Amino acid sequence: MENHDSTDPKDPANFLSSIIGVPVTVKLNSGVIYKGELQSVDGYMNIALEKCAEYVNGQLRRSYGDAFVRGNNGTLHFSLAP
Repeated sequence: MENHDSTDPKDPANFLSSIIGVPVTVKLNSGVIYKGELQSVDGYMNIALEKCAEYVNGQLRRSYGDAFVRGNNGTLHFSLAP
């Protein structure tokens, strides 16, 4: 895994491109959480995840092979999965 500390803190695009293929957690403003491997992200913060699971109120709601989350769903909070 790459050293993510070396990315420019003012440019999230560099950080996001450095974690392609890494398991991540994405939380929407609605509280819905998606966990999966980050496959792509664009300038509009649209993201594609593989091996994705959707959690609502902490409970697994649905599993997907691939999922696409539109960036207009509000603020996306990314974290590296444990």
